Amino acid sequence: MIPRYSLPEMAAVWSDEARFTNWREIEILAVEAWAELGKVPPEDARAVRERASFTVERVQELERITRHEVAAFVQCLAESTGEPGRWIHFGMTSSDVIDTGLALQLRAAADIVLSRLERLLAVVKRMALEHRDSVMIGRTHGVHAEPISFGLKLAVWAFELDRDRERLRRAREVVSVGAISGVVGTYAMLDPRIEALVCNKLDLRPAEASTQIIQRDRHAEYVATLAVVASTLDKIATEIRQLARTEVREVQEPFGEGQKGSSAMPHKRNPIACERISGLARVVRGYSQVAFENVALWHERDISHSSAERVVFPDACGLLDFMLVEATKVLDGLRVFKERMRRNLEADGGLAFSQSVLLALVDKGLSRDDAYLIVQRAAAASWDEGAEFRAELGQNPEVQRLLSPEELNVLFDPERFVRNLGGVFEKLEKLPVEGL
Repeated sequence: MIPRYSLPEMAAVWSDEARFTNWREIEILAVEAWAELGKVPPEDARAVRERASFTVERVQELERITRHEVAAFVQCLAESTGEPGRWIHFGMTSSDVIDTGLALQLRAAADIVLSRLERLLAVVKRMALEHRDSVMIGRTHGVHAEPISFGLKLAVWAFELDRDRERLRRAREVVSVGAISGVVGTYAMLDPRIEALVCNKLDLRPAEASTQIIQRDRHAEYVATLAVVASTLDKIATEIRQLARTEVREVQEPFGEGQKGSSAMPHKRNPIACERISGLARVVRGYSQVAFENVALWHERDISHSSAERVVFPDACGLLDFMLVEATKVLDGLRVFKERMRRNLEADGGLAFSQSVLLALVDKGLSRDDAYLIVQRAAAASWDEGAEFRAELGQNPEVQRLLSPEELNVLFDPERFVRNLGGVFEKLEKLPVEGL
């Protein structure tokens, strides 16, 4: 994990200390399960619980000799426990510990990400309701289309974040699975009840079936979900970046006291947080490809996934955690220039109302093709010659004959375009969000 893009809570989940603590608990629970089944003397199980300990430094020291991390860890626990330590790792294989421990880390990481997403969703929902009547120009292909409200734009984001929340909840459940089934998943040296007892204590589901490992389709779904959420944040960040362009300037990222936008140009207020989000989203999406590659392993297991996962899981979780916090800061402190939105809406001389005029002429009895040609010619004069769209329309004999000035006024009222959005905001108000 890169310190620049890591937050303490998530970094702690992926630390060696946390990983080995999970492993220790799994090993102890397995010994206690053997004791419950009558294999291990109860006093030995108690001794393991009380004495088994590790230090990261000692495990690393042993690994330099064994060149096997789990073997080094088991040796470290055993030597700290004494004679009862012989029961540690009894009948188990490395992946029983690694994969079950990984499930605990992925679940903890998902809980952090979900809490961050919840806070962002609360901010976006609040802003959407605040700006339900903030009229602005809508754009398709980057070109002015028809008026919308900034609240609608935010509502679209809110419902997408809600879907991301459901995806994350599912991904959390998918990876909350443990397996203690031995070297090829046959329980040959283990009683299947060991797996059930250990998983129950860890609040994990036992895998329905495993080889030496828990199957990586689960993990691919998890990382793919992180990539989808990252892409939502990229989408939001990209839109803010577009709206913050100098010639648009309808919004602006928070810009703090003492902040510098450029080392050379004092006037600059660049959307650097949103650019950072977009850049990191590319990395998280790239990690999803690695997770897909890890699904296909040789026979009952090879180790090609292991090295990749040491990078992908901590980084993907850590980067998304950072991105969610960053996005929340941006949205919560976003400056919204409603007057600039209104000026941009009016800047094209009324071209955004072309469909209103088209439909009004059709409603008055013109064929659609004739009405389209009239409106398109007026629009072309506006595009190509700088003419005022409404004035051009007013000079057309057919328009004069069919539409009164008062009727034209109604057609060029931007508020008409957002009058039917009540249903959207009613659904938004019902969207459950913690902290709102």
